[in-house]
Amino acid sequence: MKQYGLIGFPLSHSFSKKYFTDKFKTEEIEDADYELYPIEHINDLPRLLKDNPGICGLNVTIPYKETVLEHLDWIEHDAKNAGAVNCIKVIAESPISAAFSGEVGIKGHDFRLEGYNTDIYGFDGSISPLLASYHDKALILGDGGAAKAVKCVLENKGIDHISVTRKRVKGGILFSELTADHIADHKLIVNTTPLGTYPNIDECPPIPYEALTGKHLLFDLIYNPAITRFLQKGYEHKATTKNGYEMLVLQAEKAWEIWNAKD
Repeated sequence: MKQYGLIGFPLSHSFSKKYFTDKFKTEEIEDADYELYPIEHINDLPRLLKDNPGICGLNVTIPYKETVLEHLDWIEHDAKNAGAVNCIKVIAESPISAAFSGEVGIKGHDFRLEGYNTDIYGFDGSISPLLASYHDKALILGDGGAAKAVKCVLENKGIDHISVTRKRVKGGILFSELTADHIADHKLIVNTTPLGTYPNIDECPPIPYEALTGKHLLFDLIYNPAITRFLQKGYEHKATTKNGYEMLVLQAEKAWEIWNAKD
């Protein structure tokens, strides 16, 4: 039985477990199982893999998308540039073989861990059909692991962006500093914060929504609820809106492709 799963902490609910469980049933995949693996510290990952030798692939969620990098033997180019990984392929291989292949260091285990960022693929595929020529500047709300995937996609497309956060980050601005002029000048706004996620559906990022127009595109990485307060406020100002469900589906299918690719 091939094992797949999700690491993070805490893991109170999971899109991935339901998605893959349904996928296995619908596609009659009988030799695979998907489980949740809540680990309290990323340093618990090697023990998890030793205790579960059947694990072939893992999804990675909050808070480990960045700290997991130090545990990997190889990191795909875009994931390395983003500085975040949300998909791990586990290959039964001697680390000495990895060293002879010229890849990143020896981690002292008898399996090879490859890191990918399928959020990049998912976000790109989901947002690209909606982009117009005037979506040449973006505001990214939040600066966590998911925001790094968004930045990578925007940079690949040549779209200038500014991060908007509660605490100061390099090159960004604070929510308290965000003005109507910022909104007017940035027609693409991507919410990567958890504000508005069920059950806290009345929450939304504190931005000047009154400055939104019909040319604005609001993308929310949240998928539950389907219409967040952030998206609803955009809709009320005739902006184009989209939630994160398709992005999650695309990234999940990309992960499945990676896990089952022939080495």
